[in-house]
Amino acid sequence: MLIPYSKVVEICLQNNIHLNGVFHVGAHECEELIDYIKNGIQYDNIVWVEGNKDIYNRMCERGIKNMIHAVVDEFSGKEVTFNITNNGQSSSILDLGTHQQHHPDVWVTSKQTYITTNIQDIAKEHNLNFTKYNFWNFDIQGAELLALKGAGDLLYFPNALYLEVNTEKVYKDCALIEEIDAYVAKFKFKRVLTKMTSAGWGDALYIKSSEV
Repeated sequence: MLIPYSKVVEICLQNNIHLNGVFHVGAHECEELIDYIKNGIQYDNIVWVEGNKDIYNRMCERGIKNMIHAVVDEFSGKEVTFNITNNGQSSSILDLGTHQQHHPDVWVTSKQTYITTNIQDIAKEHNLNFTKYNFWNFDIQGAELLALKGAGDLLYFPNALYLEVNTEKVYKDCALIEEIDAYVAKFKFKRVLTKMTSAGWGDALYIKSSEV
């Protein structure tokens, strides 16, 4: 996270939002786990979703709770190619775009075929009670807007969203930050903090505008 989770908590508290649980899509190796717990999130109130089956298996072997394997998209049942990169973190269902120019040391090493699942179906399949997870953190390499659209009305549940955002086509066909702004505004979210890199991508924090 380019914006420390402790800063996220501080901003939320300033706006009368108490974060009670996390729905984290794009878990990778669950690097944020310690920060979540240190800042008041109970371990059982964190759900992790990871698309790379190998990483998902490693996290399960480590004993990480509430791991879900799913390749998240707007629609369930689509066959997609998951591009696995040499650094792991840049893996995506989207092809690399300007990422290749900004990070020439990162490339696709293999491709895996998966069937997608949207968030509404993840909720049903795993019986998730979204009143327990009012902080959503999506880090899925350009597919964030697709995932949000696949959440449907579940997007009314979170009070804060933390999303990887792009100001250029870092991944081919990825949404740009203004498209995400416009979509989440329909659910009364407002972007309150943004931290960008020089490579056209960054992180943004959105909170319910009625709370701002």
